[in-house]
Amino acid sequence: MGETVKREKIRDIVKDIQASGKTVVTTNGCFDILHVGHVRYLQKTKSFADYSIILLNSDKSVKLIKGQDRPINNENDRAEILCALSCVDYVVLFDESSPRDLLNEIKPDVHTKGADYSTETLPEADVILKNGGTIEFIEFVEGKSTTKIIKKMNKMN
Repeated sequence: MGETVKREKIRDIVKDIQASGKTVVTTNGCFDILHVGHVRYLQKTKSFADYSIILLNSDKSVKLIKGQDRPINNENDRAEILCALSCVDYVVLFDESSPRDLLNEIKPDVHTKGADYSTETLPEADVILKNGGTIEFIEFVEGKSTTKIIKKMNKMN
């Protein structure tokens, strides 16, 4: 079972992991209404390293990116649900619209993102590469998205 940790603590955790010869993979996102696409994405993310760290957009950050009606689930609930997955070791909340600064502090061995991005379009790519990390792009599960779930629910009302 994963653990939600403060930003200040994750730096030391990562240093200890890497000093022991183990690897760290990060990914980031809102993970608002968890669905099978998220689960498969997170399982694939974990396959790239010994430890997985999810950089979770805080409620404040989600509102900046997705609008005032989001998130549906608050940051504490989203973090707890993610921590319940066996493929998640740590969850860290961040308030910014991009995890660039946090990634620069953590310096993961690998960072994953959805295949709708490329190295050229991923805002944090330069930070990861500058610190010696690699980036893996993961294909989405066709037809699965939080936005589609919300639209379907709205049609039901």
